[in-house]
Amino acid sequence: VQLQAFGGGLVQAGGSLTLSCAVSGRTSLLYGVAWFRRAPGKDREFVSNIQWSGDSTLYGDSVKGRFTTPRDSAKNTVYLQMNNLKPEDTAVYYCAGGLLNNILWGQGTLVTVSS
Repeated sequence: VQLQAFGGGLVQAGGSLTLSCAVSGRTSLLYGVAWFRRAPGKDREFVSNIQWSGDSTLYGDSVKGRFTTPRDSAKNTVYLQMNNLKPEDTAVYYCAGGLLNNILWGQGTLVTVSS
């Protein structure tokens, strides 16, 4: 299984941005796809997760009500729709695939929110 995240960029505070995580390979091995982020000088933070074969989602407290993570099964793509962005959302965002005994990471994509 391979994951590739893209869609980062520069956005003003209060704006919106959508990231994409394209999944390829043996997707039947996946349990879910999660988004994490790492801001400069901070630890990695959980953002969201969606089941690969279901619709159950989880969100980190800092993004609840602002971010959603829909999935397009036909395209094997998971999105991170980010609304009402804040400067503290500035980070490198990673998507990760959860397998039975492993987590696979895609490369990160930088999101910068200007005040």
